[in-house]
Amino acid sequence: MYGYGYGYDLPYLVIAIVSLILGLVTQGYINSAYRKWSQVPTQLQGTGADVARRMLNTMGASSVGITQVSGHLTDHYDPSDNMLHLSSENYGRGSVASVAVACHEAGHAVQNATGYTMMRIRAALVPAVSFTSQTWGLLFMAGWAFQMLNLMRVAVAFFAVSVVFHLVTLPVEIDASRRAVNYLGTVSEIDQAGAKEVLTAAALTYVAAALTSVLQLLYYAGRVRGSDRD
Repeated sequence: MYGYGYGYDLPYLVIAIVSLILGLVTQGYINSAYRKWSQVPTQLQGTGADVARRMLNTMGASSVGITQVSGHLTDHYDPSDNMLHLSSENYGRGSVASVAVACHEAGHAVQNATGYTMMRIRAALVPAVSFTSQTWGLLFMAGWAFQMLNLMRVAVAFFAVSVVFHLVTLPVEIDASRRAVNYLGTVSEIDQAGAKEVLTAAALTYVAAALTSVLQLLYYAGRVRGSDRD
């Protein structure tokens, strides 16, 4: 009923390979784009943090703080403390890449300040995703082992929450980049094409993650349907 036949499952193997390739390609692209444009300085005054500060002040998010964190491309906006957390390379440097990434994170802060709908939906999903992402795998394996089809259905439903989260994240990330590009478009001291390339490369990582999660959901849903027919 629940056997794999030849000791491995070809559809899942295909999904795993596709996911690996997508991850490698998108990560390679963003690393290449970031490395390229991190060598190109802007003519703007200040660093990525300075430009992000001006963007925040201009776009109605002046209460947002900016701090420095360790790591490579660990930049993020945390609505819980209303702070931009910029990696040292983007906080303290003034390259095209540094400014683009810093302004992208500032775009998230502006989303929060203006009540951007998709970001509010994403934030509302965080508690559910935190719970379901830690439990769906155990539920699925238990349902598989003990031939409890309903438990497997619950597990797939839990996994679907993560898929929805990935799909909602896409417009949030794209909109943040759009806000960054629009702001940088008001100044002439930065290579616009370079900033767009860095932000496009970053967006593709989220596209790859969303596509991978959808493929995995289809696989697990298919396994449940197949078990139901056996």
